[in-house]
Amino acid sequence: MSADLPHIPLLVPGVETSASPVTVSAPWDLSPIATVARADSATVEKALSNAYALYRNRDKWLPMRERVQILTRAMSIMRERREKMAVDAAREGGKPLADSLVEVDRAIDSVHICIDELRSRAGEVIPMCITESSKNRVAFTRPEPVGVVVAVSAFNHPLNLIAHQVAPAVATGCPVIVKPADKTALSCLAFVQILHEAGLPPEWCQAVVTADRKDATAMVTDKRVGFFSFIGSAKVGWALRSQLAPGARCALEHGGAAPVILTEGADLARAVPSLAKGGFYHAGQVCVSVQRVYAAKSVAREFANKVAEAANKMVVGDPTDAATEIGPLITPGEVDRVHEWVEEARAGGGEILCGGEKLSDTAYKPTVIFNPPADSKVATAEIFGPVVCVFEYDDMDAAIDLANALPFSFQAAVWGQDIDKLMRVSSRLDASAVMVNDHTAFRVDWMPFAGLRESGHGVGGVPHSMHEMQVQKMTVIHSPEIKD
Repeated sequence: MSADLPHIPLLVPGVETSASPVTVSAPWDLSPIATVARADSATVEKALSNAYALYRNRDKWLPMRERVQILTRAMSIMRERREKMAVDAAREGGKPLADSLVEVDRAIDSVHICIDELRSRAGEVIPMCITESSKNRVAFTRPEPVGVVVAVSAFNHPLNLIAHQVAPAVATGCPVIVKPADKTALSCLAFVQILHEAGLPPEWCQAVVTADRKDATAMVTDKRVGFFSFIGSAKVGWALRSQLAPGARCALEHGGAAPVILTEGADLARAVPSLAKGGFYHAGQVCVSVQRVYAAKSVAREFANKVAEAANKMVVGDPTDAATEIGPLITPGEVDRVHEWVEEARAGGGEILCGGEKLSDTAYKPTVIFNPPADSKVATAEIFGPVVCVFEYDDMDAAIDLANALPFSFQAAVWGQDIDKLMRVSSRLDASAVMVNDHTAFRVDWMPFAGLRESGHGVGGVPHSMHEMQVQKMTVIHSPEIKD
């Protein structure tokens, strides 16, 4: 490892690693930022044994009041380091600084939501004494941790995704092992270190960057794991789910190709900036990014041209620069892939209204394609790049059928002024959430967030993750003194 770079050691107590460290580099200019210790198979085994030993020893469970105190202190530390955390996240992940500041604020709020849930969520009383067989009894439930949580995360929101996976585990009393994306491990490791600094014993939250995919798979599929949280590609997520130990719960969050139906009468003055932001935010590297806009023929050309105008004005540059609106893609290989997809659409007759070119090895110009071929990759697969496709339609119901034609189903949107049309579209789109007069990437951290079909399994969002990480344990008391 370079003596000039900061080095982040293992965050698994009680073990050394034989694996060589990995270097985390900035996607904008590919400059190295820091080195991170990687876990070998012995490290993974030690992390699992540490976590499982805590879960099996109820005398060592952290009382709720201590969990609240730890999370409260963690929030305070994060607020103090807000600007630094945002710059660090922007540098390692490529999301522009303005958006990274929002991400830090959301991560802080995600921790706050955990505390609010602990203060307000309780079990329930189960009715008894209503039949002869249930007389002289009272029954109630109390939440308990489901077990060891293993969280595997993605690169595109390097702090808030981790907060969504780790903070609910800490809040519910589950020992947690988190594996961040190698390319954006620093924000995750910083968050874990903040939890430790806030008073969480290190064994309760361990972080591993594995050197071998086999080690990561072995960790996820181990019989000691009670809950698996995954954010990433569908191919990997579904494969891991098929190998989980019996009884292990899971939540999978994959991608999509988010559709928008733009009806006649839609307010373009509102729709254009909203959908441009939703399509080009974080260079399109968002699982619910605006990708396919089906626009009524009477407004399609005007809308597409206006989105192209907006895209041409967006500043592409160094994500740590406050003026930057669009940063790099995560790797040069992704820039090449996006360009290949755009060129395929161009060759098939799609009209490139703006963009369609590499700005550098690491950045791609925001692109709008009008009427790309229906069978092209940009129309049928998740682009995960700064590309928005606009298709014109004559028949709204036919456009809905096209929006529903892919195997993905996540968030969608509809724009217009006619309430009956808006409700018709909303009720017929295959989606877990439909935004009306808003872009598909809208999200707050307390709402349910769920991919359907190939887009995922289970429900995310902080309160919902907490619910999935708990079991409702029922106690039934039988006493002749219980009369009613």
